[in-house]
Amino acid sequence: MKDLDRLFVGPDQTLLEALERIDSGAEGIALVVGERRKLLGTLTDGDLRRATLAGLDMAKVKVEALLKAHNRPISAPVGTSSMELMQLMKKRSVRHIPLLDSEGCVQELSLLRELALEEGVPVSAVVMAGGKGTRMRPLTETVPKPMLPVGDRPVMEHVLEQLQKVGISRVSITTHYMPEAIEQHFGDGRRFGVEIDYVNEKEPLGTAGALGLLKAPKGPLLVINGDVLTQVNFRSMFSYHADNHADMTVGVRRFELQVPYGVIEMQESRVTKLDEKPTYRFFINAGVYLIEPDVISLIKTDEHLDATELIDRLIDAGKKVVGFPIHEYWLDIGRPDDYARANKEWKDG
Repeated sequence: MKDLDRLFVGPDQTLLEALERIDSGAEGIALVVGERRKLLGTLTDGDLRRATLAGLDMAKVKVEALLKAHNRPISAPVGTSSMELMQLMKKRSVRHIPLLDSEGCVQELSLLRELALEEGVPVSAVVMAGGKGTRMRPLTETVPKPMLPVGDRPVMEHVLEQLQKVGISRVSITTHYMPEAIEQHFGDGRRFGVEIDYVNEKEPLGTAGALGLLKAPKGPLLVINGDVLTQVNFRSMFSYHADNHADMTVGVRRFELQVPYGVIEMQESRVTKLDEKPTYRFFINAGVYLIEPDVISLIKTDEHLDATELIDRLIDAGKKVVGFPIHEYWLDIGRPDDYARANKEWKDG
């Protein structure tokens, strides 16, 4: 790989700066180096998303703090054959191997995709677009919420563009409220670089029930709400899902809520603590999911089921559900204020 400099980060830089390196390099990895590019460690996209789940402050925690929890990075000498690199990648389940000179300085980065080993994950997608958008009235009295314009086109057109960019060509769109408006605009999808089929809910089936109307997919299924604007790295989400051997991966977003009052803690009638205007931090459901094909079999045809109920059902069945932190741009167009914000941000670039 050329232009390695954009992947380098120092041990005294923050995790947020490492994240920026990963995003700008678009290879899912940052190389932690010292003087003369001596390799000290590596950080992957997954490492930093797990750090987010652990509650680390990305803007304050230094890279070196995260490196302490890692073993010596996997590397190989410059000149290692492609065959040996492929064998090492398979053995260690990695997608990148730094190539070092005799002094341990980075000279190259071998990538799985460049060795033509990385197989395309057979991912199809479902865009959930059946809701009535009652919180958005009167805007949704004449048009379904996914068809509300953001900038120069409907919200859902932005969603399809994101899917097409990562090579997803098969998309199902679930509809119920004003389905003709959606079908007339998107047609068979060829104009947008995808193949679209429509799944109509005769009665509202909740945020996950329409999945029971689908044919079982051959591979992982990406499910995204049709009113979510995001620049999430879907490729990273696919890798995270596979690395965790998950049955379902739920996109999550950090959310902070400041209480504008002093919060009292009590035991019976006795005040034990006063916390003045505390800030509570949560991970919220971002409306983006990756699910394995056999999950579909847990949903009955025409069953009303929300995503929260599906998650509970999987957990009760002993299935593995993991959270994938979304640190990229994300906005749910669920309320008038959010919709106004989306158009303002689009206008501002």
